[in-house]
Amino acid sequence: MVEVGRKAPQFTLADQSGERVSLESLQGQKVVLYFYPRDSTPGCTKQACGFRDQHKDFASVNTVILGISPDDAATHQKFVAKFDLPFQLLVDADHSVCEAYGVWKEKNMYGRKYMGVERSTFVIDEAGILRHELRKVKVAGHVRAMLAQVQV
Repeated sequence: MVEVGRKAPQFTLADQSGERVSLESLQGQKVVLYFYPRDSTPGCTKQACGFRDQHKDFASVNTVILGISPDDAATHQKFVAKFDLPFQLLVDADHSVCEAYGVWKEKNMYGRKYMGVERSTFVIDEAGILRHELRKVKVAGHVRAMLAQVQV
């Protein structure tokens, strides 16, 4: 399980274009790593567009935004193109990274239980140390709160 103040779990995943992205390769930059359930759903779209709209503000404080979901690269490509997202979406089809960060959870909708992503965001510093985590994210106000975290 992840713990604030400790090294963030390392990973290498493909993005929407098939490019391999590793957390280790981003050392020297802050990373906002957000886990979300599915591309093109209302909450996920609002969250992604919020990060899109504040992307320059994050970049101005040396921060990379990465979204992770179990969706495949083709679905990510459509999502990125439709909403003009300027950051990478990573494919975690086997949910191994979701599990490493403790966001692959049992969910319950209308009495039906299933496994899925619990919307969560992590801030990782330039040295790869986890500095902030937010679980069970509510989309409203979320992006501004994460921007405030990286500006400290």
